[in-house]
Amino acid sequence: MLTWKDDRELFQIIRRHLYSAVVGDILDKMGYTHQFLPARIQPLRPDMILAGRAMPALEADAVGGQGRHNEVLKKSFGLMLEALDDLKEDEIYICTGASPTYALWGELMCTRAKMLGAAGAVMNGYSRDTKGILELDFPVFSYGRYAQDQAPRGMVVDYRVPIEIEGVRIRPGDILVGDCDGVVAVPQEAETEVIRQAYEKAMGENLVRKAIQQGMSAREAFEKYGIM
Repeated sequence: MLTWKDDRELFQIIRRHLYSAVVGDILDKMGYTHQFLPARIQPLRPDMILAGRAMPALEADAVGGQGRHNEVLKKSFGLMLEALDDLKEDEIYICTGASPTYALWGELMCTRAKMLGAAGAVMNGYSRDTKGILELDFPVFSYGRYAQDQAPRGMVVDYRVPIEIEGVRIRPGDILVGDCDGVVAVPQEAETEVIRQAYEKAMGENLVRKAIQQGMSAREAFEKYGIM
């Protein structure tokens, strides 16, 4: 039986052997049938791999700065800087709540996250400073590239809180797995069984691939291995 001693070893297993599709298949099998984030959230570069624990941030549109009663809303970026500095090793900054009219992530945020050992960033919106981010080789998933700044348009109003992205609920500590096929969220209460079954299925798919390459038909392969 597949085992791991800590998160570092777990995420090494995911990066080396698993991928979003096989994890999503197991979640479906276990009854978690709505765990993929929207398809428009894609990596800035196709070979980027994402594996870590969610550190959710809640963003809100906020235009102007006069007459606000909430002290958080009087600060530049709200709680964004605090959220960024609170990232831990192997965590993923995942942000939602804003309208898709400005970038939620950029190069300097990426630089700080990488220094803290974070595993990546996922935006339910746009990112910017793409050239710098790619040079940092830090996994960033977003709607794509758009330079308009969040500073006068939005701010983080809370972090390490549950969030929801088009019906996908993500809690602090849930596992996120992402690649060029999308990002899938694994609930903490199911993570051990999901990862073990996904690993078994991935190994089985390798056997099916070899069998087909050796001339076995798709029907025969499915009947023998139960995988396709």
